[in-house]
Amino acid sequence: MTRPRRPVGSPSDGPDRLYTVTGGRSRAETDAFDVVTLIVAEQQPVPGMQSEHVRILRLCERPTAVVELAADLHLPVSVVKILLGDLMAAGRITARHPRFAAGQAQLPDLDTLKQVLHGLRRL
Repeated sequence: MTRPRRPVGSPSDGPDRLYTVTGGRSRAETDAFDVVTLIVAEQQPVPGMQSEHVRILRLCERPTAVVELAADLHLPVSVVKILLGDLMAAGRITARHPRFAAGQAQLPDLDTLKQVLHGLRRL
């Protein structure tokens, strides 16, 4: 009788498995990622890559949030950030953060905001 496969990162994996997955690192080398950062694969997996890196690249064929990757991989967000740092350093992914897009957007004109406020007060 064969046992069903456990997903990587399941509770029975324990800290020793996570230590192995991250190469003993406890923090990502970059703070380019937070839970809402969208990750996009720029390259296909190649033979010999760490299995977690392969899964990330496959999951990120379309933009995928860091928190979604952590859920799909059954790994803590901190571990996923370390793995993403590896892939980013190798040029295999790009990261898009919503705050960068918002910073590029033009803010509304102050006069327009005053008119809206005046209109709301009249209601």
